[in-house]
Amino acid sequence: MRLLTYNIREGGVGRAEEIAEVIGAARPDVVALQEARNPAVVKRIASLAGFRFFGSRQSHSTGFLSNVPVINHGWRHPPRTRHALLEVALADGFPRLFVLHLRAWFSNWTERQRARELRGLLDGIQEQLKREEQAFAFHILAGDFNALAPGEKLDSSHMPAWIRGMVWLSGRDIARTTIEMMQSHGYIDAWRALYADHEKDPGYTFPVWDPHVRLDYVFTPAEYASRFMACEVRRMPEAVRTASDHYPLLVEIST
Repeated sequence: MRLLTYNIREGGVGRAEEIAEVIGAARPDVVALQEARNPAVVKRIASLAGFRFFGSRQSHSTGFLSNVPVINHGWRHPPRTRHALLEVALADGFPRLFVLHLRAWFSNWTERQRARELRGLLDGIQEQLKREEQAFAFHILAGDFNALAPGEKLDSSHMPAWIRGMVWLSGRDIARTTIEMMQSHGYIDAWRALYADHEKDPGYTFPVWDPHVRLDYVFTPAEYASRFMACEVRRMPEAVRTASDHYPLLVEIST
């Protein structure tokens, strides 16, 4: 399965054709969308890029496109979360997909907020696993975490002055609590599973005009990490530079 996670920025309004071109060039089977809060735009992208199944909800950030049959899908808002968590149950043999979008901004205060959000999301997933008696043990979390991974450098010199000020007030760096929490819960980061050298290939996904941070992730439980076959930050076609402020992340997963 080829899975693409893509923040399409502000609903993708006025950019459906460019977004569809970027998605189509990657040839994904399933797409996890963030900032996909305009259902008409998502429907248009699905039509242009040739997807049979799609879902979005007005004013909700998370959405999806799929050519894998979808059994059902739905959104829920665990406590303390800003954006709804989207769950997509794909056909038998495919992983359950959870699409998330954590709150933005760089400071230790917002990092604590993200960690609280993530705690609610993970608790909800674990409770559901227990209720369904491990029916979807193989699952994927994909989306815009707006967080930095442990060991990855933050060069704030590329950022606007007001964000540099927030980073300075946070002690000239940002805590890595959110991604550390994913790791402590036994999840494996697809990018780092395949590209362990932080310096050689940082995998920056934001912003497209001056990439200097990695905000977009795909995770699976450690026992399924061997199913990650390939991972790529998509920097082509040329439309990717105007379709959104994020580069999409493509992960190939053995099912």
